[in-house]
Amino acid sequence: MKSIGIVRRIDEMGRIVIPKEIRKTLRINNNDNIEIYIEGEDKIILKKYSLMKNINDFAQKFVDSMHSFIKNNIIITDTKDIIAVAGLNKKDYLNKPISEKLETSIMRRENILEKYSKEYEIINGQKEIGTYAISTIIANGDAIGLVIMTSNDEELNHTDEKIVKIASQFLGKYLEQ
Repeated sequence: MKSIGIVRRIDEMGRIVIPKEIRKTLRINNNDNIEIYIEGEDKIILKKYSLMKNINDFAQKFVDSMHSFIKNNIIITDTKDIIAVAGLNKKDYLNKPISEKLETSIMRRENILEKYSKEYEIINGQKEIGTYAISTIIANGDAIGLVIMTSNDEELNHTDEKIVKIASQFLGKYLEQ
């Protein structure tokens, strides 16, 4: 692990401040969860926590199953990254950071159906043209990711929107257990 040489003092309440540069680099925002654990005898590890990352294999099987019936592209994200992809070129999307617009959709807990072909961005800098449906995954009252369906060939409809909403609600309930 690379040491970057920033020293912080622990205050009387046992708190430390994670420097802004580190928070920006790791895309850690206010109210994000941090996992804390001990490694060896003298290391405390702080790791960005994502409830969604715990279900990567399940999420991939889930989108593969959906795609086998629906034939549209299916994507599942956590609050920062794409964790499962079916229908698109996986290596171009999987584990990549989501666009700022999608981060905003999560914060706003949006459900969107874009029925008419339009330019959109799943990952920063990679624009697509097509239709899409987005639904926020909510578990234990927190917005933790998105289910996205896209199509570059045909218009998505209200049935597709309902499928995406059902998928996001299912994942939210699954993660609450």
